[in-house]
Amino acid sequence: MTSICTTTRRVPLGQIVITPNALDRLNSQDVCACLRRHGRGDWGDLDPHDLAENELSLKEGFRLLSAYADRSGTKFWIITEADRSVTTILLPEDY
Repeated sequence: MTSICTTTRRVPLGQIVITPNALDRLNSQDVCACLRRHGRGDWGDLDPHDLAENELSLKEGFRLLSAYADRSGTKFWIITEADRSVTTILLPEDY
């Protein structure tokens, strides 16, 4: 999925992984589009507090969280670890 989802990034994503549950249930085109958004710093469907936390986390090197939904309405998260070594795509119940 990494090569398909390549784009200019504000956030280094490291290794991109996806949980088996998310892989089975999510539309892959939507996942790639949202991964590009996450990499650009578009955090998706977060409340103002969480948006502000991500902006602080981007500056301070903390973990980043984005929330999206695919075309069927299935909600999912994208989390990039603080050291930017791994980005995980998962469903909330996978957390």
